[in-house]
Amino acid sequence: MKNNKDIISNTKQDLIDAFWYFYCKKRIEKITIKEITLKAGYNRSTFYEYFIDIYDVLEQIESSLIPNIDELPPTSILNKNIKIPIDVFLKLYEENEKYYSVLLGDNGDPAFASKLKNSIKPMLKETLVTKVKLNNIEFDFILEYILSSMISVMSYWLKNNKILSAEKLISLMNDIMEDGVITVLKNNI
Repeated sequence: MKNNKDIISNTKQDLIDAFWYFYCKKRIEKITIKEITLKAGYNRSTFYEYFIDIYDVLEQIESSLIPNIDELPPTSILNKNIKIPIDVFLKLYEENEKYYSVLLGDNGDPAFASKLKNSIKPMLKETLVTKVKLNNIEFDFILEYILSSMISVMSYWLKNNKILSAEKLISLMNDIMEDGVITVLKNNI
């Protein structure tokens, strides 16, 4: 027999799954609690036991997808050559592909990319701060550039059905980060 904790967990997940079904198909403003509860097989009061409103469901999903410091690569991964551990971030993307592909897609939540960047930025900053001699403002711009490009490229990769192998994507991103776009283009003319 299932214990109460399992039932609560299953009920909440059923509601999240029903919400996600609709969120993949239409904008959040068009989703109703009635359709979520109908699809999940619960009543409205059950929905309110777990969530404040529709936006709370999305917030809880997003919060569960933002990596905490323990899920990020250890800072010792970056050596004196300043290699960004793209493979670790790509793995995180692939593990959460179902959600990331939608949240970071054209109809997703624009705030999610910022939340993702803000969760990763402190780790990169801590790792690189002793190796880079830039003022804080310039350093923040560089971190923003790195994270924005990583998120965009990985989102584009998912959107295009992983048309490149993961290894090729990682290699390409490393080349661009290490040598710059112009150098990579010139080397392939």
